[in-house]
Formats: sequence, structure tokens, C-alpha cells
Amino acid sequence: MNYPAVRKVILSSVVIGLIFISGYTLGTNGFKLETVSFPKVKISREIPEDKRDVDFSLFWRIWDTLENSYYDRSKISPQKMIYGAISGMVASLGDPYTAFLPPEENKVVEEDLSGSFEGVGIQIGFKGKNLAVIAPLLGSPAEKEGVKAGDFIVGIADSVKGVDIGTFGITLSDAVKLIRGKAGTKVTLLLIRDGKDEPIKVEITRESLDVPSVITTFIDPTNGQAGSIAYIKLLKFGADTNSEWQKTVSEVINHKPQIMNIVLDVRNNPGGYLQGAVDIAGEFVKKDSIIVIEEKGQTKNNFATNRIGKFGNMKVVILVNGGSASASEILAGALSEIKGYKLVGEKTFGKGTIQEPLQLEKGSSLHITIAKWLTPKGIWVNEKGIEPDVVVSDKDETTEDEQLQEAIKLVNSN
Repeated sequence: MNYPAVRKVILSSVVIGLIFISGYTLGTNGFKLETVSFPKVKISREIPEDKRDVDFSLFWRIWDTLENSYYDRSKISPQKMIYGAISGMVASLGDPYTAFLPPEENKVVEEDLSGSFEGVGIQIGFKGKNLAVIAPLLGSPAEKEGVKAGDFIVGIADSVKGVDIGTFGITLSDAVKLIRGKAGTKVTLLLIRDGKDEPIKVEITRESLDVPSVITTFIDPTNGQAGSIAYIKLLKFGADTNSEWQKTVSEVINHKPQIMNIVLDVRNNPGGYLQGAVDIAGEFVKKDSIIVIEEKGQTKNNFATNRIGKFGNMKVVILVNGGSASASEILAGALSEIKGYKLVGEKTFGKGTIQEPLQLEKGSSLHITIAKWLTPKGIWVNEKGIEPDVVVSDKDETTEDEQLQEAIKLVNSN
């Protein structure tokens, strides 16, 4: 059964690279949310007309052998065998962002996008073939225990689930399943970090998390009190981002004294809905400006703003780092190219593909990479990221936010 086109695109590093929210990108305009009849447990071996040149004999031979010969028949589940076969077929593409999600894993993604879930508060994705932290959430258990964007996860251990494994060859969905868990339980991650000679072992207690999309404060650059700079931190592009953003816009516009400078912070923002990035970019640029280009084969589709923005005349500096992925890279890249806003911080994550979710019967789903996304100037940032105009490292040995201080200095300069 087909439903109307839904215009949801989740971006970023991630179907799932999410222990928080998939770092992953879904396009909005032009994809159909469909519910498709899922194969029943009663299996028909009739081969469709257009697939009769494919030899399924080995598949059925293995199926029958398992059913007839496996020693523990209690573990033979036709439904799980179907899910496993589909997962293997999808994994054969070698794309970590194209994934089949059984009902339990699909529920995790839906919770992530809503912003309420139980876990450690990190989003994960892949750097090359290696499982990596895209970003820890602000104030999350992972951040409190020192997990950083860019850390490679080489081991996962959980005594409750009875696992202690390396991550070579692991899928995103399996990694999420292992790291996620009930509040109060613990998971241990073995991390490799640039600049450190030895692996870092971190034990994290999971918590119930409710993640906002936007946090806004006002800064007086002379004494640090409430004042003339609006500091807007975007943590994600989720289901509630647009409504939270509209409240922020009203706060900034109505603030006294009048705000003329904005520091927009998308550090450690792993992405979410592509349309959210387009809408927020529309607050700063002219109506009908092209924010992102979707490229699929020889076909290109432009996503443009449809709102009259209220921040177009303000001076803006954008903070980015290695945890800025997908939708946040779309936003930063577009505003840098269209308005010339300076980017301050460190190189972004580099996720340049768009995923589309196909909701299936019984609560499962297929997330499939359907296209690349390009900046307005046609640049593909995948695996490369976006280099900031002003490179500033966040020093571990200090409590000061050097990147924010540089952004404040820059936005107040003439």
C-alpha cells in the first residue's frame, strides 16, 4: 500500500549509526513512505518470472539442511531465518548505511529521531571500514566519561548481554544493539584515539536521555553576561527541531538589546532530517536559494528554501568539528558558500550520502542509500569533510572552550 510522498530525509553518518540518532540522511522531497507486505513464515518456492535466471538452489539446500539437521530445533525460526537472509543480501552491497532493520532495531531508530531513549548518548558511523564515534551528546554519559568525536571503537563488552567482542566487520545495527541498553546497566568500549599510544577502556553507565534540538544563550563579549551575541547550539535535526527552532528565532528577534551577531554551533551534531537543514538555512539566506543538491546517477534535484528568513542581515560565525556530520555539514556548507560565513573549529566528519526509509510490515524497515548530496557549488564532502576557515583545536588540558572564544572574537570583529 502506497502512502503520499513524505519528504523526510535523514542525513548523516548514519541507518543507523545511532546510539543517539542515526548519522544518517534521509531526503524528504520525493521519497515515498511505503508499507510492503512482508513474506509470510509459510514460504513459497515459486520463482518470479524476472528472477528465473537466478539459481536459488543453494539457498534452499542450506535452508532444508538447517531445518533437518541442526541439533537444537528450538533455535530454528523461519521468521528469523528470513530476516537473516534479507540482512545478508543487503549487507552484500558493502554500504554500511544501507541496512535491513528487524522490528526491534527499527524501533531504536524511531526513538533516536524522537530524541527520547535509553543508552550512552553517542552516534556511531564508519570511517573507511572502521567503526567510529561521530559525536557524543552534550551532557550524555559518554561525554561525561570522556568519549570524543573521532574515537575508533575497536571493542564492546557488556556482561549483562554476555558479549565481549572486537568490532572488525561489525554492522552499524549490530553495534547499536550492543551499545544500547536499559538505564542503569553498563557497557565498556575499547577506543583508539589519535595522539594516544595505547587503547582507552571506558566503562559507561547507560541513562534515560531526552535530547533537545536547540539550546540558546545570550552572551556579552565584554563580561560574559547576558547580552549582544546569540549563541545557538544545534544538537540534532530531529522530529521536534523545527518547532524548537521557531521558538529560538522569536527569542533572538525579541531580545533586548537587539541581537546583530550569532554564533551557530553545530559541533557534535550528527545530523538527522535533511529537510531540517534546508529549513534552518532558510533563516539566513534569500528565499528559493539552493541549499543542497541530490545526485542520483545522471539526475540532479535541488532542495531550495521556501521561507523568508529573519537572520539574513546578521553577522554569523559557525562552529564545526569532527562530530559535525550529514545534515549539519549540509547547513554549514551551504551557509559558507552562499553567505560567506566563516567556519571555525576542526574538519567535519564527511558523510555525503542520503538514505531513504522503507517501512515494512511487522515493524521492520529497509534503509537504502539512494543518492549523494552535494553543496550548492557541487562539492561532494563524503570521506573528506569540510575544512574550516579558522582551524582551532579544542584542548583537552583546559576547561576553556577555545573554539567558542575564537568564534566570539571573530563575530565581533569589523
